[in-house]
Amino acid sequence: MTIRIKVPSMLLAGALLALSFANNSIAGSSREEVRLLTATQILEEVQAMPDQRLPDTLLAHAYGIAVIPNVTQIALIFGGRHGNGVLTMRDTLNSPWSNPVFISLSGASGGLQVGMQASDIILVFTTKSGVDGIALGRLTLGADASVAAGPVGRQATAATDVSLAEIYSYARTRGLFGGIAIDGTAIAIDKSANRAFYGKPDVTASEILSGSAPTPPEPAQRFLARLAKTTHSAVRGSPAPQADIPASAAQVAPVAAPVAAPAAPVAETRTYPLESPSPN
Repeated sequence: MTIRIKVPSMLLAGALLALSFANNSIAGSSREEVRLLTATQILEEVQAMPDQRLPDTLLAHAYGIAVIPNVTQIALIFGGRHGNGVLTMRDTLNSPWSNPVFISLSGASGGLQVGMQASDIILVFTTKSGVDGIALGRLTLGADASVAAGPVGRQATAATDVSLAEIYSYARTRGLFGGIAIDGTAIAIDKSANRAFYGKPDVTASEILSGSAPTPPEPAQRFLARLAKTTHSAVRGSPAPQADIPASAAQVAPVAAPVAAPAAPVAETRTYPLESPSPN
């Protein structure tokens, strides 16, 4: 005899909601700072893995990067995932990264299984249209923008074709990092987190991305500095990086103006008295 268990959709929704609160367990606006600090740590740890890191070629062609820590996936016959993270973008491949926007990620997950696990997800946007879609309010991966599991490691750097998808997705689960397929997952602006972090009740994602929102706290600057180092780009408000100059060269005294060679000595002018004519 086969027993079929029907799990009400409200039960799954309630579980995801509880996990959402668990991911943001720190009270007050400090939870946004913790989210940024965690995202910074994820970038540092992933890029420190030579065989599993994000390909440099892909990062060089990125118009936007989202880091969503602790995305919880729960499966009770039917599965779902939810997490909160940050997104930043740049206007051109040579311009600095924008201030971070807080986002949420949610959607269904495949697999008939019972269990729960957490993953750190990174999304790399290779077109501006994908990032602009999120700034307008909501974007569904696979429907509004093409998404593909991203390549990793040293061998993937030369072979990465950034034209294959608008968004490349990655996940780190139990220490392993690699591409992941997350079609159907929706990304939305976390308006309450943006209001709390930037201290402006009506702040919009467009204002934050364009730099017209209030200056963010220090954790945002740390995240952007880590991202700039990862993608070899400039930090907003700072000059473009220059080649290192040896300290000894910077302390060299100014070169004195060349001293003219001494002029040749001028012969002393001598006068001679006229000789008196000799008497006849």
